[in-house]
This record gives sequence, C-alpha cells and structure tokens, in this order.
Amino acid sequence: MEDEPLDEWAARRAQRRPTPGERRAVPLGEQPERAAHVAPAEPRGIQEWNGQEWAPAGVAEDHHAAAAETGADAASRAERAALPKFNKLPPAPEPWRPTHEWHRP
Repeated sequence: MEDEPLDEWAARRAQRRPTPGERRAVPLGEQPERAAHVAPAEPRGIQEWNGQEWAPAGVAEDHHAAAAETGADAASRAERAALPKFNKLPPAPEPWRPTHEWHRP
C-alpha cells in the first residue's frame, strides 16, 4: 500500500468539507436523519456550518421550504462529491463452463 502525501490528502479533505456559511436541513425531533422523501410534511431544522460545527440557524415548515432555503448549498455540496473512477474496475471474469458434456435425461 502506497502512502499518499499529506498535502494531497489535506487538499482532498478540504474539498469535501463544507464551506463556512453553508446550510443544510435536518429533521426535528428524536428520529435519526433520514431521506427527504420519508416525511416531507414534517418541520426541518436549518443548520449552518460555522467552520467547526453545524450550528442551528432556523426552522422551516416542511421539506419544500427547507429546500428553498438550502437549495444552492445542496447543489454545491453535490458538485464537490468525488465520483468513483470507472476505468479502474477489474476485468470481467470468464463465464463458467462445465468440464464435461451434460445431456438432459
């Protein structure tokens, strides 16, 4: 296994981290964070990244209102996500072939 230089790792990590002032919507209550389509009518909390942690910034009535509040930030977050390199996949294995002929009885 080859070690990655620290400056390359730090640049890759900085690219994935949110920028200060970026916002996200999270469900309110005790339930864990879920996908937006699970309960779109429930209220959402708006959190803002202050450089160290996600801090509360407001409340939205439902998913639609939260998406209007955080839409541009969600799009920029999606653009920063690293996609897998598809040219690095291993070659497909050869199909299995029986070792001797088989005839249906």
